[in-house]
Amino acid sequence: MIANHHDSDSDTASFKSFDDNELSPPHSKSQPPNGQRYDRHTASPPPPPSTERFPPEEEATLLAESNSLKGSANTLFGTGSFENAIQTYDKALASCPNYLDYEIAVLRSNVAACYLKLREWKEAVESAGKGVECLERVEPLPSPRKVKDAKDGEGGDGEDVVEEVNEEVEKRIERLQQSGHTIDEVRKLQIKLLLRRSKARTELSSWADLQAADEDHRTLLHPSITPFLTSMDRRQVEDSARALAPRLNAAKEREMAEMMGKLKGLGNSILKPFGLSTENFQFVKDKGTGGYSMNFNQGGKS
Repeated sequence: MIANHHDSDSDTASFKSFDDNELSPPHSKSQPPNGQRYDRHTASPPPPPSTERFPPEEEATLLAESNSLKGSANTLFGTGSFENAIQTYDKALASCPNYLDYEIAVLRSNVAACYLKLREWKEAVESAGKGVECLERVEPLPSPRKVKDAKDGEGGDGEDVVEEVNEEVEKRIERLQQSGHTIDEVRKLQIKLLLRRSKARTELSSWADLQAADEDHRTLLHPSITPFLTSMDRRQVEDSARALAPRLNAAKEREMAEMMGKLKGLGNSILKPFGLSTENFQFVKDKGTGGYSMNFNQGGKS
């Protein structure tokens, strides 16, 4: 089988999910089926789980079929047949009941690993993102704002916030119990998905993508997530976050310069009939307020 490790900052990005060698556990409280399936071509995020479920025997049959296909896809991945692996994972997704969020997230994570190997970064971001969305219904990740506050020292003593047990929290606890998985397993799968998504976003290199990768790093280093990181993963995330900072600033400056160049070209096309150009207008920054004032220069070059 494929080695069990994380290395999403290299071409040997971690692939094998920690449960790939095991059949998914049986799920409880089954009810009549809703007959829906979820495939990777769905444009919108997966729908909220319905209260309706397949009868136990039918669910077990579908899950066994999905697990069998997942095993075949894992074998294809191990031989380097990544495109065929993706197609087989898609079949596993089609067989998996759409309310089994954890199992779907595992398959999404494995598809993302295939796309990383193929260097298809956008597809990797999309697949990993869908996996993250599935697990949000089981155990939400900390919000970006809370992550920032914790990093900036504004989050108090760094302890997890104690949630009030309301109806939504009760539903989450119930969904976790129904999944047959522990919070430790869910968090580790979320980490795997975030590592893969941040790797792909970093490779895309646009300012927006690098900002999103930085957000993933912040999430991974949040106090509620770090206890589930291995020492290798934590070191990798910290190193990646440090390396990302100068790239983020450079991308911002580059795209701002490109935007200003386009605006200048547009301005010149508008001003040309009047014998003017953007060179006739100078913007001066006020060091005190940070605002700008505009001066007209009659002798500006066109």
